[in-house]
Amino acid sequence: MGRFQPAKARKRPNVVLVAAMTLDGKIATRSGDSRISSSFDLKKLHRLRSRTDAVMIGRGTQLNDNPQLTVRHVKGRNPVRIVVDSLARTSPNSRILSRGNGNTIIAVSKRAPATRVDRLGLKGAKIIRCGNQRVDLRKLLTVLHKLGIRHLLLEGGGKLNWSMLTEKLVDEIQVTVVPHVVGGEKATTLVEGFGAARMSDAIKLSLLKVTRNRNELVLTYRVRN
Repeated sequence: MGRFQPAKARKRPNVVLVAAMTLDGKIATRSGDSRISSSFDLKKLHRLRSRTDAVMIGRGTQLNDNPQLTVRHVKGRNPVRIVVDSLARTSPNSRILSRGNGNTIIAVSKRAPATRVDRLGLKGAKIIRCGNQRVDLRKLLTVLHKLGIRHLLLEGGGKLNWSMLTEKLVDEIQVTVVPHVVGGEKATTLVEGFGAARMSDAIKLSLLKVTRNRNELVLTYRVRN
């Protein structure tokens, strides 16, 4: 691995992947239930949101959870909300497009139908087209940097987490491990996608901090890009 280069020098936001997961690495059950976080962890997450410029999720998370991605459990401002949605399938009625909750960006590919894109635009979403078949994540982050976004929280799910990690676009990972085991081959894990074939291909991390809150552990790593 080469020497770590600050995100500022790369002209993209500093990206922190944040999640709560069970001991067996699941961020949702096989039925899609993602209510993993304790009240303590929710406050921590919302505090992080209030201190960042933007929060980014994938289309799967938007569909399954229909999140607001706002700051509610602590005082603070709402970040910009970003959905990576190559085909613009986000519903115009989704909570992420609710009025008064802050700015929303939908990142789409050139394949996204114009009718869907127009509907999202009419709901107030800013549309960023980048990538032919799928959203070009590297190009997206460059555009976000030009828009003034310097710090970004990545809130998954598993496929987007993998894509961001393999593109070397994540600087730090902060994971809360909760005392549950849910199992299930179809339960969503922290990172999914194609995966590494060999351990030598695994994404390397450096442990920065370990914090305990009752039965939970908060693990913070730097990604050794």
